[in-house]
Amino acid sequence: MRAKAYAKINLSLDIIGKREDGYHLLEMVMQTIDLYDEITIEKQEQGITIGCNKGYVPRDERNLAYKAAKLFMEKYNISQGVNIYIKKNIPVSAGLAGGSTDGAAVLKIMNKMFNINVDDDELMKLGLQLGADVPYCIKGGTALCEGIGEKITELKRFKDKIIVIVKPPFGISTRSVYEAFDLEKVRNHPNTDELIKAIEQDDLKLVVKNMKNLLENVTLRKYKILINIKEEMRRLGAIGTMMSGSGPTIFAFFEDMQKAQKCFEKMKERYEEVHITRTF
Repeated sequence: MRAKAYAKINLSLDIIGKREDGYHLLEMVMQTIDLYDEITIEKQEQGITIGCNKGYVPRDERNLAYKAAKLFMEKYNISQGVNIYIKKNIPVSAGLAGGSTDGAAVLKIMNKMFNINVDDDELMKLGLQLGADVPYCIKGGTALCEGIGEKITELKRFKDKIIVIVKPPFGISTRSVYEAFDLEKVRNHPNTDELIKAIEQDDLKLVVKNMKNLLENVTLRKYKILINIKEEMRRLGAIGTMMSGSGPTIFAFFEDMQKAQKCFEKMKERYEEVHITRTF
């Protein structure tokens, strides 16, 4: 069985507190984009094996797809094994939920493949054990995610908006960014209510005006190249740019495809991982 595992961007990322266990309390607006990995799963006699078209992707229990399969098999007492093949298109360690969405796709496929047929809510509870982005990746679309990411409220779909994505040639550890984040120094939080209103009105300019990611305070300070990418994309006609998640990927919204294409071509001269796509 095969499924597409879609990437996400953050239209906003607010941090409103911290739990006793060290997890940050978040308020985020997440958006699926039409950039995806392809996950294929076949049954085998026993065990979990992973294949991938990219050599740098781990093929053992470090991989979220592996963890998802193991968790599912333990939860529903499945004795058969699975062979998972990941055709990787989403940049890794990029703030695009590449690993999380692969894990989510594995849960969804195995749910059908082994005729367990639990609903999305049940799968999302299971997915939370793998990581805070996994429940959202099971749901997809446009959503407000709260708590550590597990409280998900569906919003009106903000689809078919043109974006260009640039991932510079390095990855970032989400944990290290959150550890370096200082909530007490934050003066301006995202206005999530205004952003949601703009989404409901399907008003791209208003969405761009209300986009904000507090983790830019950490990552942009450390990597000045990201500020340069944002400025360059604006010069090339973007109406708004922002970092997704903990970074380092920068995405930019465009009002017309010609400008987006020009930006894509220009950025491609300098960076290997550049994508032109749409919200989905």
